[in-house]
Amino acid sequence: MSLPDYEAWAIFATVARLGSFTAAAQELTLSKPTISKAISRLEQSLGIVLFHRTSRKISLSTAGKSLLPHARQIADDGDAAMEAAHDTTHLLRGQVRMAAPLSYGLSHLAPVIADFMTEYPEIAVDVQLSDTRIDLVEEGFDLAVRIAALPDSSLRAIKLRRIERYFIAAPAYIERRGTPGNPSELGEHDCFIYSNLPMPEIWHLTGPDGAKVSVQPKCRLRSNNGTMELASLIAGHGIGNLPDFLIGEYLENGQLVKILPDWHFEPVDLNIVMPPSPLRPARVNALIGHLREHLH
Repeated sequence: MSLPDYEAWAIFATVARLGSFTAAAQELTLSKPTISKAISRLEQSLGIVLFHRTSRKISLSTAGKSLLPHARQIADDGDAAMEAAHDTTHLLRGQVRMAAPLSYGLSHLAPVIADFMTEYPEIAVDVQLSDTRIDLVEEGFDLAVRIAALPDSSLRAIKLRRIERYFIAAPAYIERRGTPGNPSELGEHDCFIYSNLPMPEIWHLTGPDGAKVSVQPKCRLRSNNGTMELASLIAGHGIGNLPDFLIGEYLENGQLVKILPDWHFEPVDLNIVMPPSPLRPARVNALIGHLREHLH
């Protein structure tokens, strides 16, 4: 039984990431023929085509796309194993890919990443901001920051803190429309709905005595991003429910006030999520450590 061609798998992952044999040769300090031979060797051993080649560009085949997560894992595990066997001080270079929610990324993650880049000048960071949940392994991310109650999965997770969500409105709205005394009255008010949820039109709430209720609010504004709601909330157009990191300053300065303070959504956490392998390159561990220290 022959061993897997680990070098060819790692080269395949690099070519796929860079989209070019030439760029991969430059990054790996190998000749372009060596890169081409490695890909051909892997294709022949697998009996499939990994890349469609034209005179101008290459693109992943369907089979190549399905095998790419495995190739990335092989390459990452190899890097991590090599670094684990050496002094990693001089290995804190290269790129780290991470994903994060849009609003939290802009408001809290951006300055933390700036500090990280100052501390580690040879590490490049590729940050993709989106409120859509991505597949870390499939899309080649080293880690993600997620605000969620995480389902059971093979991913590794580090909980940073609890995220609280509050019902809020502007004083002008409350003066005009009054304050709801219980969740059942939300149907009589203009409400803002965060649409990036499985069932955004139904709010499942828990009361002070543990009682659980489900209400269907009347929608005045619907959005897939919480920051989008802030201007309309402050202008007094309705009632919203947003996480603490978005509304803290507006509660402090009085532009927004809490309502229904005894009713809560299911709790969610701020997490760092990583692919399942316990082996990670030193540059990834450096960023994880920095996030654990500074995100709160």
